[in-house]
Amino acid sequence: MSLDKSIKAGKERRKPYRGVKAYCKICRNHGSCDYCRNNRLHNTKKRLERLNYLNKELYISDEKL
Repeated sequence: MSLDKSIKAGKERRKPYRGVKAYCKICRNHGSCDYCRNNRLHNTKKRLERLNYLNKELYISDEKL
């Protein structure tokens, strides 16, 4: 049964998109807009910042020796 036929017959069970996803295709699952990307990669960015900080700290302590 094609999508058009199922909609006419009332058999379509897909939920409509809600919120931002309803009006912006870019913001759907794994969105590529800056806001969605930053939300998705927040923990990864925090880990990278922490590793960079620890790297600098280790480098500075090695120079003092």
